[in-house]
Amino acid sequence: MTRDVLISISGIQIAEEDNNTVEMITSGDYFLKNGNHYVLYDEIQEGFEGVIKNTIKVSPSGLDIIKRGSSSVHMTFEKNKKNIACYATPYGELMIGISTNDIQVIEEEDRLRVHVAYSLDINYQHISECDIDLDIHSKATADIRLLN
Repeated sequence: MTRDVLISISGIQIAEEDNNTVEMITSGDYFLKNGNHYVLYDEIQEGFEGVIKNTIKVSPSGLDIIKRGSSSVHMTFEKNKKNIACYATPYGELMIGISTNDIQVIEEEDRLRVHVAYSLDINYQHISECDIDLDIHSKATADIRLLN
């Protein structure tokens, strides 16, 4: 895969009263180091100055999402494990628990797809069931797909 990539992130949060979906497409940088895939991209948070620097690490043992900026967190997703993280936001800090039910990684020559299903706790209370889908592919092949 080339260094310049397009990143599609979609997610759904299924709660008792409400379902929330989110989708984002952005460009970023990709590299492979010691058998781990790394994706770096910037995110602008509406209503706040500066950018959030994001790092996604896909490894044989799971997925890490690291955010640095006005919101900061290091979330770790490992199948059949619960991980706790402190999520610092402009409004205060939250303790989040991530119980990963399933992770699927599909590696292709110019594409990396990741699906994660997990349960989310906030401040030790179950909030929702969630799915994240990542689709990372070389910008050059993405441009060709858009033309077809």
